[in-house]
Amino acid sequence: MEKVLIVDDSSTQAAQLKSILDEDYEVTVAQTAEDGLSYASSGNYSLILLDVVMPGMDGFTLLKKLQDEIITQNVPVILITSLSDIRHEQLGFTLGAVDYISKPFHPLIVKARVNTHIKLYRYRKQIERQSMTDQLTGIANRRQHDLYSILKWNEAVRLKVPFSVCMFDIDHFKSYNDTFGHPAGDKVIAKVAKTISSHLQRSTDFLSRYGGEEFVAFFLGGGAEQAFEYLKKVRQSVEDLHIPHDPSTAKWVTVSIGGVTLVPQRENSYEVYLKIADTMLYDAKRFGRNRVVWVNEKMEQWYED
Repeated sequence: MEKVLIVDDSSTQAAQLKSILDEDYEVTVAQTAEDGLSYASSGNYSLILLDVVMPGMDGFTLLKKLQDEIITQNVPVILITSLSDIRHEQLGFTLGAVDYISKPFHPLIVKARVNTHIKLYRYRKQIERQSMTDQLTGIANRRQHDLYSILKWNEAVRLKVPFSVCMFDIDHFKSYNDTFGHPAGDKVIAKVAKTISSHLQRSTDFLSRYGGEEFVAFFLGGGAEQAFEYLKKVRQSVEDLHIPHDPSTAKWVTVSIGGVTLVPQRENSYEVYLKIADTMLYDAKRFGRNRVVWVNEKMEQWYED
């Protein structure tokens, strides 16, 4: 069921809107602009109904904040208002609103406009999903990683839970391509992606093809040692595929993995810890490949011999 967020300081008006939409949508109500921004940033909403006139932060200011946030900037916003002059309408559309509903509103009009914009949102999301999927492996691509990493990082900050990020690289992949050819190399990338993905099935897990033979995964929950032990099993599962490699470099196709676990704070940066994971991946290769190297936020390191 699609999720709709109503941001309105009037409990009576919010309840009326909720009763109109409750049958068809999962409706959440926020009665301050600040709560509305918090809900919108942490939820997966298909539409926001936003009252223009509210105490403190008004609807126009909140709309601008929603448009500035990468997580919420594509969520359609319908403004609820009794302000009927052209200047206010122009301001709303300029800031990114998709429609207006004037007060007092009619239930049929509310339903019709909400339905229209949610259908448009669904269609746009379908197109976006296609553009954010790696065609070779069927997993997320670099573009989806860049967007989703921000969402999950902020979720870990809000929930104060451990966040692990790791990088995978197929060992001696250039040599494999040179020996068996690029079509065979593509099949290896797809098989490795499928194997890794089979271990990352929780709603808090995410895997993407970051580029070439390199993958990035992140997940919420568990400590550094737990993540290290788990990724050792993932690494072993790739080796257990027993995909023959060029005998001069390796017997089987394998992966090296580097990663880091921390409980992120607002002042931390995902990009910084992604670079740390990349450094651990470099160490895994430097130590002999086909191994996992992991650190926690104190830079205490675990590695396979």
